[in-house]
Amino acid sequence: MIPRDFRISVRTRTELDFFPPLFPSDAHLNELYQEATELAYRYNEKVRSKGGNDYLSSGKLHAVAVLHQLYQSVLSNYLNTHEPDFFSRLGTLVGKNHDIEEVLTFYMKEFPSPLLVSKSYPVEFYYLESLRGYFIHQVMEENPALIAASKPLLKPEGLFFPKAHQALTALMGGYAQQRTAAKDDDLFSFLTRPARLYPDSLLDQIRYILEHWADMIDSELKRLLLRAIDYVQEEEKPHFPPGGPAPPMPVIDYSLFDHEYEAFTADRNWMPNVVMIAKSTLVWLDQLTKEYGYPIDTLDKIPEREIELLAQRGFTALWLIGIWERSSASKMIKNLTGNPDAEASAYSLRNYEIASLIGGWGALDSLRHTCSKYGVRLASDMVPNHTGIDSDWVMSNPDLFIWQRHPPFPSYTFNGPNLSSNPNVEIKLEDHYYDRSDAAVTFQRRDLNTGETHYIFHGNDGTSMPWNDTAQLDFLNPKTREMVYQQIKHVAMNFPIIRFDAAMTLAKKHIQRLWYPRPGRGGDIAGRVPHSLDDETFHRLIPNEFWREVVDRINEELPDTLLLAEAFWMMEGYFVRTLGMHRVYNSAFMNMLKNQENKKYRDTIKNTLTYEPEILKRFVNFMNNPDEETAIAQFGDGDKYFGVCTLLATMPGLPMFGHGQVEGFREKYGMEYRRAYWDETANQHLVDEHYRRIFPLLKRRYLYSDVEYFELFDLVHDGHVHESAFCYVNGTDTERSLILYNNQYEKVEGTIKHSSPKLIKQNGGKHTATKSLAESLGLTVSGRRFVIWDSFTDKLTYMSPSLKLFDDGLWVHLWGFETKVFLNIREVEDSDGVYAELYERIGGQGIANFEEEIMALRLRPVTEAMENLRSQSFFSLLSSIFDRTSSSKAERTLLLSLGEAYAHLTTAYELLHPQTKKILNHPPRDPDVKAIMETVKRLNTLFADHSTRLFSQSRLLLDELEVIVSSAFFLNPFVGDDAGIEEVITLAERLQLCRFYAEKLNKAGFVGDDQRKACQSGAIVVCAHRAYRKGEKPQETLARLLEEERVRTYGLVNEYQGVIWFDKERMQELIFLSALSIAMNEPEFDPTSYVKTLFDAQLNASYRLKRLLALPE
Repeated sequence: MIPRDFRISVRTRTELDFFPPLFPSDAHLNELYQEATELAYRYNEKVRSKGGNDYLSSGKLHAVAVLHQLYQSVLSNYLNTHEPDFFSRLGTLVGKNHDIEEVLTFYMKEFPSPLLVSKSYPVEFYYLESLRGYFIHQVMEENPALIAASKPLLKPEGLFFPKAHQALTALMGGYAQQRTAAKDDDLFSFLTRPARLYPDSLLDQIRYILEHWADMIDSELKRLLLRAIDYVQEEEKPHFPPGGPAPPMPVIDYSLFDHEYEAFTADRNWMPNVVMIAKSTLVWLDQLTKEYGYPIDTLDKIPEREIELLAQRGFTALWLIGIWERSSASKMIKNLTGNPDAEASAYSLRNYEIASLIGGWGALDSLRHTCSKYGVRLASDMVPNHTGIDSDWVMSNPDLFIWQRHPPFPSYTFNGPNLSSNPNVEIKLEDHYYDRSDAAVTFQRRDLNTGETHYIFHGNDGTSMPWNDTAQLDFLNPKTREMVYQQIKHVAMNFPIIRFDAAMTLAKKHIQRLWYPRPGRGGDIAGRVPHSLDDETFHRLIPNEFWREVVDRINEELPDTLLLAEAFWMMEGYFVRTLGMHRVYNSAFMNMLKNQENKKYRDTIKNTLTYEPEILKRFVNFMNNPDEETAIAQFGDGDKYFGVCTLLATMPGLPMFGHGQVEGFREKYGMEYRRAYWDETANQHLVDEHYRRIFPLLKRRYLYSDVEYFELFDLVHDGHVHESAFCYVNGTDTERSLILYNNQYEKVEGTIKHSSPKLIKQNGGKHTATKSLAESLGLTVSGRRFVIWDSFTDKLTYMSPSLKLFDDGLWVHLWGFETKVFLNIREVEDSDGVYAELYERIGGQGIANFEEEIMALRLRPVTEAMENLRSQSFFSLLSSIFDRTSSSKAERTLLLSLGEAYAHLTTAYELLHPQTKKILNHPPRDPDVKAIMETVKRLNTLFADHSTRLFSQSRLLLDELEVIVSSAFFLNPFVGDDAGIEEVITLAERLQLCRFYAEKLNKAGFVGDDQRKACQSGAIVVCAHRAYRKGEKPQETLARLLEEERVRTYGLVNEYQGVIWFDKERMQELIFLSALSIAMNEPEFDPTSYVKTLFDAQLNASYRLKRLLALPE
């Protein structure tokens, strides 16, 4: 075919000083766009110099050029097959009309063809070609979108054709009457039909042409048309600067991946319960320096206390951000563009060596050793998509990257500073970055020895600006893939957890979309349309998913490595289910819960449960990450924060906390920060609330990390689902938990009864199923069973008949942003009716000390039998003895009260539940009347002794003496002959003596620990005498008593700085009580001498136990 060019106004050519042929039809595929960009650049520079802004789009100008070639091609085909003499006949008609001939003359003058002029064609041929050019010109004039894209070239200001041009156009068929979009009467109408259908869109016109004219377009022209679409899309794609509002996040749609295979990677035993916290390493070191008051600038200087604290809070993994050697060019760029204090970006790397700035490998080894002592694993980033622009690989292996020989756009210039520290290689950033007037997609690498120049593309995910301190690796290059894998292996050999940055960009579909787009599908990254590839070629160059190969090789070579992918773009399920990553980011958690898009997030969970629940356990959930605002900025520090944080701690998956999240820091640390710029101190209230509401849950991750027992419930009221309510059960085969949270300000209430459908795999098949709440909790259908659960939130215990949950579900009321967490859910058989009795009393109300209440009901036969021992008359009788006002009658009455209680005790014991009998160790002894009489007489004698007044003065020391002695009488029948004080104290607790004597102790002003001490004192009175050996020193008896741990606790004995200390008042009480116990059981014992000796020793001991006991220190 005869080559033809695009004829544009000579006025515009003159203004632009541009006279060569434009868009010749025999130009190479890439040359067409190159010409369009150069011409648009030339024109736009002229406009800019005049202060205008009516710029030409190079993409749309290229589309115009392609349409011109299309029109020429269709016209040639028509002439060859239908009317080969069309223009010769038309020329004859034109020659007969002077006015019309002047129109053609005007056209040839105003729209010359440099290509036609340069050939030595006959005049007649020149004339007919110009007539053909005019025809094409008129077709283009009928296209509003085309004229808008090229007006200065085709319809410059002030250019008017002679009036007869309408007559010439009519001769060509261009003014057919009543032309409609559905009617093509002639060739002119046919060619202008797409423009009539889509007058405002070149893209829609081209898509129409590809669909409806396919049989008359050759493959080369189809490629041109597809590229025209790509170039326009490339220009029109919005590129938002970082930091703008995120677009709405859709609910994940797993149907997009139905065709993909399933190949999960099994976890190692430690992986499911990982709880990770991120630390921006340089900022953390700076904060620690300020906190501790001395330089902490390398990893080995991090105080061990910090790691211990992380472990105590429930964190098992520490993600250190920014530990590799960074690009010096990245730092220079940031310094040159207005941030003189900036460090290089943590994701613009020179290589994978631990940065010397933070101590290198030796410092890391030291920190790793410290972390291992507390069960904390280290996690590191690996940045597979790109390197720094001056990385070792850019210097030595530029062909590993995506590059080309020339800049992708004529406006690119590289006259700025050399960013390379290598004397053999020059690295230059595109000039317009420095004044922020453009964001180029490539930088310049020049070999100073050979002059060879590479224009290497910056790293880019197509969502905002290119990352101007990075170089994009080329994953169609097998050498690149292998070298990146070796880097990954190197990281895995040093870190058990690897986070792959921007991992989704290396899925095959996104490598193709971003860097090697299919023809007609390009435009995500500027400058890549010329590198488009068809599917067959692309898949031949990269036959397998890079990530699948990485996972398989790491699992074989370093299987104890947890691989964690930062992946978005609806790729989450694909990354774990098909590519085999252990964990994948779940940004929906943060974004949807922050925005209270509760239905969307509940639908995300539901969709995951019905598609593949295993995905849910592989999510990495977080409330902020280094690219986002801080958690406190997004969620506040009130109930909403702690509600969502509770979900974070209790949902399946891996909880990840941000740097400063626990402390409530508000500063967002950029990846180039080397220090914290804000002077912030920890929000102590927020920290304390984490200790109360979050950290205990993190330590129970074994309950929440898996999905086998996870069930999600709708909260329903009158048929309406409260989408803001997150209600779910999870746990293990032996332990379950129920979580309730309302993620909105308004209160909600309703019933949870049936779970959402969940995929079940069974016997090689799959089906979805729902469960009742009762089934999810592992309950049994029985009329005598009760379910009991402890509230982590309010520390109360609740109960319900199991059948009630089967029949009615659970009624739930939640205030705005209220959280309820129920733990230790268990079911009991009510074999003795005490659970039904307690439920009758409390109903749906929670109570403290639930097991104590049940035990109190079960101990009721014993407490009723021993009722005499807490009667006012019994206490009065004891008081009369202690006050030395008792009579023989009072002594007999006391004896009768004890005898009556002991007599009923054996019968009462037989009524006890077997479990209750078990905790009492053995049955009470039968009452020994003689022994009881001797005990009462001895007690009376001791307090009536006028020679010593020792015990009668005990009131000064022990206001609760009546309760102490009464509790000793209570305990005595249950105490075996060989029981020690520790065992008897435990027995006192099991018999709930504090509860039994509560009324008396409350009246005396004793509460809490003081009540417990009173009953423990009774245990000492019962059996302290067993430590006594006749003839030994009092210190030896006391030392033997203090060998028992519960006795040491009673005396508040503690060790501090290598010295064992005691509490003066507690030790005096112990001495007196032991004296009373021995005196009641050893008639020849001298209590006065015993007490005086020990009291004197105590005065000289200075609270040191060894001095009190006369032991060498």
